[in-house]
Amino acid sequence: MIKRTTLTVLLIISFFGIPCTLIAQTAHDDHDHTHHADEHAVLAHNHEHGSMQSDQIARQAKLVTGQGDFIFSWDQELTAAFPKDAHEFETGMHGGFNEDPETGIVYTGIPGYGLCSISPDLTTWTTLGTDKRLKDNIHGIVFFIHKGVKYLAVAQEDKRVLVLTLDGKIVSEILKPTGTEFKFAVANEFFASEDSNFGVTDVTYLKGTIYVAHGYSKGDFVMTIKEKGGVWSWGKLAWGGKGDNPGQFKTAHGVYAHDNHILVANRAAGQVVKFTTKGKFVKTFNDIPEGSLVCNVSYKSEHFFLNALSAIGEQKSAPIYAHTGEKLISTIIPGDLDIPILTNIHQVWPHFVETENGSKQLYLLVHGWNKGKFAVLKLEK
Repeated sequence: MIKRTTLTVLLIISFFGIPCTLIAQTAHDDHDHTHHADEHAVLAHNHEHGSMQSDQIARQAKLVTGQGDFIFSWDQELTAAFPKDAHEFETGMHGGFNEDPETGIVYTGIPGYGLCSISPDLTTWTTLGTDKRLKDNIHGIVFFIHKGVKYLAVAQEDKRVLVLTLDGKIVSEILKPTGTEFKFAVANEFFASEDSNFGVTDVTYLKGTIYVAHGYSKGDFVMTIKEKGGVWSWGKLAWGGKGDNPGQFKTAHGVYAHDNHILVANRAAGQVVKFTTKGKFVKTFNDIPEGSLVCNVSYKSEHFFLNALSAIGEQKSAPIYAHTGEKLISTIIPGDLDIPILTNIHQVWPHFVETENGSKQLYLLVHGWNKGKFAVLKLEK
C-alpha cells in the first residue's frame, strides 16, 4: 500500500511538471528564510481548474529573498538589457550608480567601455562622451545640480576626479593634492609625502561642495572640492585619518549626502558613519551585522540600502541591507536567486520605475565586483 501511494504521488508530480528538486529546494529555503510560492497551493489550484503548464508553475515558484516589506526577485529581462557590446567588459565592473531625480535617468560606468546612462525604465543603455578618460574605471559617481546646471562627478581611483556635463563633456579634472590645500595637517602631511597615493573611491555633492572619499590609502580621508569661476579644485575642508576613533576611518569607501549630512561607508569597520557637512562626527548606524564590509550607502522610499562587499558565513553572496537608519529591517541575499557569478557586490542603487497604471515599482540595481556582474532585483512585496 505504501509503495502504491508513493508511486501515485510521483506520477502526479511528473504529470504536473514539478521537479522533485524544486520541492526539496522549497523545504530547504523555508528553513533559511528564503521564500518560494507554495507548491501545495499550486496543486490545489490545478485540481480545481485543470492542469497548468510546467513553465507557469515555475514562474509561480520563482526564487525570492528578503523579509517583511522588502522581498525581492531577480528581474532577468531588465538584467538582460545590459548592452551586448559591453559584455566583454562586464567582468571589470567596479563602480556604482547615481541618478537624476527629475528625469529618472541612471548613470554608471563600465571600465573599458565608458560612461553610460540608463533610461528611466531600465531598458536602454547609452554611452556618453568620447573622451578616453571616461573609459577608465569609474569607482564612484554622483549626479548634481550646481548653480542651475546639471553635472556628473566621477572618482577614478589612482587617477583623478572629473566633473562633466551630462553629455560627457569634461569641465574640470582634479588631480592628486600636493599637500598644501587643506586646513587639516594630517591630510597635508600625507599628500606631501613621496609615498602617498591617490586612492579616491567615491563622490557626493551637497550645497555647492563635492565630497570625496579617499579610502584606498593610508591617507584615509574625506576631502572636498569647490567651484570658482567655473573651475573645480580642492577646497580647504578635509577630515578623518586612519584609525578606530570616532571620525576616523578604516577604508572610507562610499560617501553619500542625505538630509544635510554626509554618510560614509567605513568598509573595514563595518560601519555607516554620519557627519555634519563640516566633518563633525554625529553617530554610527546601529544594527549592522558583524563582519559586514559595508561598501556604499543609498536611499529611497524612506529607507537606506547598504551592501556588504562579500558574503558572511554561509551566505551565497554578499548581503544587501534595507535599514531605517536606526535598525535593520531586511537582509537580501542575491546569491539565493541563482544569479550567475554574482558573489561580491560593490554597490546597490534603489530606483523606481513608473508602471502603466501610474504606480511606482521599486528595483535594486546591483553592481557586482571581482568577477563582475550587473543585475536588477524587483520588489515583490
